Amino acid sequence: ISGLDVHFFCVLLTIHYINVEITDVNDHSPTFPEKEQTFAIAEHTLPGRRFQLHTARDPDAGINSIRTYTVTANEHFEIDISQIEEEKVPFLVLKKTLDREHKDKHKLIVTAVDGGKPPRSGALNVTIFVLDINDNRPIFNQEMYQISIKENIKAGTSVFRLFASDPDEGSNGEIEYKLGKTLRRKIYDIFELDTITGIITVKGTVDYEENEIYKLDVEASDKGTPPLTGECRVIIKIIDVNDNAPEIEVTSLSNTVPEDSKPGTVISLISVSDKDSGVNGKIISRITSDVPFELKPSYKENTYSIVTKGFLDREMTSHYDIIIQAVDCGEPPLSTVRSIQVQVSDINDNSPRFIQNPLQFYLVENNVAGASIFSVSATDNDVSENAVISYSIARLNDVTSFLNVNSENGQISALKSFDFETLKTFQFQVVASDSGSPSLSSNVTVKVFILDQNDNAPVILYPVSSNGSAEGVEEIPRNVNAGHLVTKVRAYDADIGYNGWLLFSLQQVSDHSLFGLDRYTGQIRTLRSFTETDEAEHKLVILVKDNGNVSLSATATVMVKLVEPKEAFAASDLQSSAKDDEDSHMTFYLIITLGSVSVLFIISIIVLITMQCSKSPDYTSKYLPETNYDGTLCHSIQYRSGDKRYMLVGPRMSIGSTIVPGSHANTLVLPDRRRKNEEVRAIQTLF
Repeated sequence: ISGLDVHFFCVLLTIHYINVEITDVNDHSPTFPEKEQTFAIAEHTLPGRRFQLHTARDPDAGINSIRTYTVTANEHFEIDISQIEEEKVPFLVLKKTLDREHKDKHKLIVTAVDGGKPPRSGALNVTIFVLDINDNRPIFNQEMYQISIKENIKAGTSVFRLFASDPDEGSNGEIEYKLGKTLRRKIYDIFELDTITGIITVKGTVDYEENEIYKLDVEASDKGTPPLTGECRVIIKIIDVNDNAPEIEVTSLSNTVPEDSKPGTVISLISVSDKDSGVNGKIISRITSDVPFELKPSYKENTYSIVTKGFLDREMTSHYDIIIQAVDCGEPPLSTVRSIQVQVSDINDNSPRFIQNPLQFYLVENNVAGASIFSVSATDNDVSENAVISYSIARLNDVTSFLNVNSENGQISALKSFDFETLKTFQFQVVASDSGSPSLSSNVTVKVFILDQNDNAPVILYPVSSNGSAEGVEEIPRNVNAGHLVTKVRAYDADIGYNGWLLFSLQQVSDHSLFGLDRYTGQIRTLRSFTETDEAEHKLVILVKDNGNVSLSATATVMVKLVEPKEAFAASDLQSSAKDDEDSHMTFYLIITLGSVSVLFIISIIVLITMQCSKSPDYTSKYLPETNYDGTLCHSIQYRSGDKRYMLVGPRMSIGSTIVPGSHANTLVLPDRRRKNEEVRAIQTLF
């Protein structure tokens, strides 16, 4: 080819075909498309019925393919193989009728075997459920039942339960019970049969005297199609009992008895009876409740009277339930209980009663005239008209001119306003009378204590007071030293206790560095020596106020003039002689006053001890709590000597004691006490 100017060549090919045959070996086992197969077969299916099974597959060919099917040994099924289009199809053939009541499920193993050596196989689990048919009738465990019940058994009581069995399942085995249709009508009125449970229940009255024995025919039917039925008979014997209880009849009754009735008073007549005869008709009667009444037999058999056996007190017990029991002598005995209600009527045998006697009330002065100040209240254990109470002030008292009592509710009103400085205490008696016939009454002693109120403003004695204010002029030498007593503002208050304690303060002063005022004594003293540059005349305005809750006050003006020492000496001698005379008088008055106060205080203590001893041990006042009250009322004595005022204060109430609003001015509320050092300084000022 080389050297030729061509670009192609030709190739000649020869093709030979070779057939290769692959020899099969048995390397595969038969397999079913599913591992399990289920059939439901009715128990009435006839033998010879065929049921197709799953067909096994084997990839091997020829002699190694599936050759046959087998089934586990059993008495009901066998295998039949059909050739369908070169495929062996297995069938399960019923060879004996199934019985669900004997066996309701069968389990088989179908095996596919190939023709290899050794052969291979595959298994299929076959389950056959046997379907029920109604081929069994209900059967009672006995053909005849005999039971006994007592007469007068309560309606609704279950006396017997029937039981029938049916081996079928589902509706074929569900049983209904019913009474036979040929029974007497009376049986249907006395007994009833539960269709589901088979329980025989009494629904009417069972009376031995009417019938001694009852015969019931009972049917048990299943719910199959058609239903099957079984029968039995129930014989019920009635046992006689003591079935008549005694009867109690009230032939006469007075259901209200006065509380002052004498023992033996007849309030009712009763009779007892029993329909039974012989021993069952014998009756024993008695009162079972604990009451002041008893049964007394009458001349006539089984007749009794109810009489009182003691004295009655309506205030202790106003109502009685007399429970009468009648028991017969049967076996077992029967009894009847009857209750008779008796009301005890009231008589006026109780006087009105006050819880406390005497009563103590505390009233703040300056009360509103005509308003209620406190109230009294009594109770009466009687009822109705006998317990209606009216109140009045005893005629022997002289307080009717300024006090009035509401006869219906005991509210006491003051017809005038009280003034502590005029009247400090008084007492009177209130009479409480009921509306019974005859009327009963009792009285209570009412003690009223007037409490002081801060209703008096301070009165300034020096400087001379005029229309609530005072003015005075004091001349002092210009050369006095610091601490020199310029003058003393003198004042008094008609109130007592803290309402009368006075405090002094400088309201206005021309030079605060020159003068000082003692707040408790009212003394005005110089704070430093005077200089040539100080003014010759100074004005001091002093405020005097009391210590009441609502403080009242007055003012005084003192004009202080500075004079030369010679002019002051003459005035000083004159004042010294007057002061010496005044001091001698003051000492005499003070001795007399202290003696009088001591005697009065000792007498007050003795009276208080006597009153406390005379009280009952359980007496406590509901108007004045013990924890906050000091023990006695405020007591003070005031007197003046010349232009000086003195006050002696005895036991007192706490600072700021007030009356609770709405309490009829009879309850004290005591607030926190002031600091002790302030009280000590105030007392020192008074004395």
